[in-house]
Amino acid sequence: MTKKHNIILQPSGSRGQVDEGMSIRSAARELGVEIESICAENATCGKCMVLIEEGRFEKYNIDSKRENVSPVSPEESAYFARRPKLLKDKGWEVGHVRLSCQCKIHGDVLINVPEESRGNKQIVRKSASNRAIEIKPSVHKYLVTMSPPNLERPIADWERLAKGIETSMQLVHGVDAKVPRWYEMEIDYQCLRGLSKTLRDSKWNVTVSVWQNKEVIEVQAGYVEDSYGAAVDIGSTTVALYLCNLRTGDVLASESEMNPQIVYGEDVMSRIQYTIEHPDGLEKLHKAIISTLNKLLKQAAHTAKIKMHEILEMVLVGNSTMHHVLLNLHPKDLGLAPFVPTIHKSVDVKARELGIHINSSGNIHILPTIASFVGADTSAMILAEEPHKQDENWLLIDVGTNAELILGNRKRLVCTSTPTGPALEGAHVEYGMRAAPGAIERVHIDETTLEPKYKIVGEDDWNQGKAKGICGSAIIDAVAELFRTGIVDSRGKFKTTLESKRIRKGESGWEYVIAWADETSIGRDIPMTQQDVRQIQLAKAALFTASRTLLKRFGLQDPDKVILAGGFGSFIDKEKAMLIGLIPDCNLDNVYAVGNAAGDGARIALLNIEKRNEIDAVTRSVERFELPTDPEFQNQFMLATSFPHMSEPFPHIAHLIPNRVADPMAKNFMPK
Repeated sequence: MTKKHNIILQPSGSRGQVDEGMSIRSAARELGVEIESICAENATCGKCMVLIEEGRFEKYNIDSKRENVSPVSPEESAYFARRPKLLKDKGWEVGHVRLSCQCKIHGDVLINVPEESRGNKQIVRKSASNRAIEIKPSVHKYLVTMSPPNLERPIADWERLAKGIETSMQLVHGVDAKVPRWYEMEIDYQCLRGLSKTLRDSKWNVTVSVWQNKEVIEVQAGYVEDSYGAAVDIGSTTVALYLCNLRTGDVLASESEMNPQIVYGEDVMSRIQYTIEHPDGLEKLHKAIISTLNKLLKQAAHTAKIKMHEILEMVLVGNSTMHHVLLNLHPKDLGLAPFVPTIHKSVDVKARELGIHINSSGNIHILPTIASFVGADTSAMILAEEPHKQDENWLLIDVGTNAELILGNRKRLVCTSTPTGPALEGAHVEYGMRAAPGAIERVHIDETTLEPKYKIVGEDDWNQGKAKGICGSAIIDAVAELFRTGIVDSRGKFKTTLESKRIRKGESGWEYVIAWADETSIGRDIPMTQQDVRQIQLAKAALFTASRTLLKRFGLQDPDKVILAGGFGSFIDKEKAMLIGLIPDCNLDNVYAVGNAAGDGARIALLNIEKRNEIDAVTRSVERFELPTDPEFQNQFMLATSFPHMSEPFPHIAHLIPNRVADPMAKNFMPK
């Protein structure tokens, strides 16, 4: 048997016994204590710092020692070596302070989780939008009344019911309507098993739920009016679920949760790599997402005051990696050239096959994927925004750890994707965090005094409350404001001659302090560092280059409209996004944030079966373009690292940077 050790977590007081060799962060999670981490436990973000307390703790009857945990790893030593000021300011020493993702338990220990390391529930901004959807669900209910069998007509229960369904369908749709004959219909095996009892208990008066007018998936006693379904957007970072009434289309409950797979990798490539390197990697990722789906379904059913088995269908979308992991398909080949998925077309599978706790006969529909890294979530975005029905050239961008882009009109659509890295969502930024209470979400810098003001998640007014870190929308704001006010130049380098106490030399180079230590809940200044700016330059250059590449293939300089999708995209200030060159130049009046378009597309497919056929046809015609195959990609990327760009004019935000001059380096990266 595995040896067990006692662990105490303060200040929560949570305690329990955990297995020998388990990391402190994993042990804390088992005990219900969330410790922050946004680097996929690679010892690079430092968000998971904990303190190992030493001494005899009579209250808990343990002797806590540093020797009861694993030695300091080289990764931890390297992290703390880069931050001597942090240790000095806090009065900590390496060994006392550890990274909980690296530190393993080998004995009884009491651990203090400091404020800055305590995980907060992220605010998942993926609410359902108010869209007009024509209701044509795949599940219909029919009331069937039959005479019971007798010796003169001893017809089997299923055949008797099937004939009754045919009659009911004709009454509902009209005698001239094309409805299946009774002998063409099917009944799901699980439903068949309970059929005889249900018919007799109901005295042969039942409501039958029929999927796509061909398969019976539920038989209920008496008259039942409503059916229910769920639409789910499985993002790399967050999962959003919408429980709907299939008859009315009403959203009865919305639930969201962090994607639990994030512990195995911050982005899709790291998760693919995890499944390759660990024999049980795919199983772990698959079970993690199924468990979260069941948790969200339970919460939504409780909110809507219905039973889980009353949910008869789900539509799920996600990027290609999430799609494969959900279906328990190995994603290995997605990460290796030529980057081929297992399947493109849409998939229907029984809920019981995936272990999803809706009606066991219920259907799970997954929208089609388009390319190796352009998945079912992009199909859903197309379904929601309908660029294939427009004459104008629309550029749709789902901004996230991996960005998907669609450009085109009713005649032609082309797509690509690019990893932007997790910097836009807070990772790899020194004080970056997700959008949780305490996160700075907006930043403005006075161009005369160079003094900032900021707004914190959960607070009504600017410069109110205690800051804990800075989330994605504010990271974009901060970099744009540093550039606009001249604190950094177009190449992202700090201007060190400016007179401001907020511009200073930090541990890792020059930085600008947004919040002083006494304005924070972590007791430390919160700056934007030179390295933070560099991370954003890399992320925005990747996204802009992807946009420019698609525009070039269309022979366009600018799109007619830019649509920003996704929870993160909805909270970006579009002017500041254009100011740093995150998106291509365009009339700002034609730049729109549309919220969780993937979730909306999933909801449309749930409520209207004709839309499933439509998106199947559209995705087959989308042209796929892999950025690495573009010989100009590297040069275009280098041009795009400047703010807003090394050579492009960006006339629509030119008034914000009136003193902009041409960059002499641009000619080095222009086509010969």
